[in-house]
Amino acid sequence: MYRKPEDFLEDWAASAAGTLSVMKSITDEKMDVAIVEGHSSLGWLAWHLVASAGSFGRVVGLSVPAIERGSARPNNMAEIVAKYEAINEAYQNEIKTLTEDKLAEEIDGFMGKTPRGKFLRLLVDHQTHHRGQMTVLLRQAGLPVPGVLGPTREMQAAAK
Repeated sequence: MYRKPEDFLEDWAASAAGTLSVMKSITDEKMDVAIVEGHSSLGWLAWHLVASAGSFGRVVGLSVPAIERGSARPNNMAEIVAKYEAINEAYQNEIKTLTEDKLAEEIDGFMGKTPRGKFLRLLVDHQTHHRGQMTVLLRQAGLPVPGVLGPTREMQAAAK
């Protein structure tokens, strides 16, 4: 649970940077790659992270861009990346409006009453979960996997 806006902002900045690096590795041609047909694709996961970041922000009372539930996924990654970048920027500005008391305050989250700071932790965890799925799909698609929390095998091999 976040108790200070700065603590969330520090984690969010790192998480968002990693997510952006993964999103920017996805090509338009590979947006539909999924582990098996009918499962979440790279493009779906990227769009889901845009949608959920906006939704989480609205639930905690921040003025962040949100997309309407059920909005069709764009057909190009540039548009998805741009929308995610706008949400990221809004979080960096809006989180400063939350006081320590506001972060401790309970809100109606997706699973009932939850402290606002805990709900924001769920946002970061949710994003990390889906970003991990995306890195596996990047490798499956033959696309470069960015070193989000450390160097990838390819980065280590290139350094030798």
